Amino acid sequence: MAIKDKKQYRRYRIKMRIRKGLFGTTQKPRMTVFRSNKEIYAQIIDDLNSRTLISASSLSKDFEKEKMTKTEQAKRVGTLIARKATEAGIETVVFDRNGYLYHGRVKTLADAARAAGLKF
Repeated sequence: MAIKDKKQYRRYRIKMRIRKGLFGTTQKPRMTVFRSNKEIYAQIIDDLNSRTLISASSLSKDFEKEKMTKTEQAKRVGTLIARKATEAGIETVVFDRNGYLYHGRVKTLADAARAAGLKF
């Protein structure tokens, strides 16, 4: 098993340990975060109906392309998804860090979403 496979397997195990306790409903959907080396993505998911309700990423058309750090990208994606959620009538979500540590870009995205009015 290559090193990359070990890292992915470790994150997958952490993710499954987190996910067995989290479940998004129609009233309180799950907000999950995925971060790659260059971009960051967030989705609000209704697990009862297996539907993605809202998504936002640093690649979306609503996102202005400027030269910025990855932390600033995460902050903008957090405010963008919170704005889209309030427009859709979603006020409260369950936060799923998706196996990543809660610091850096993941924490910045969560703080920005909270500051924009999303509760979790």
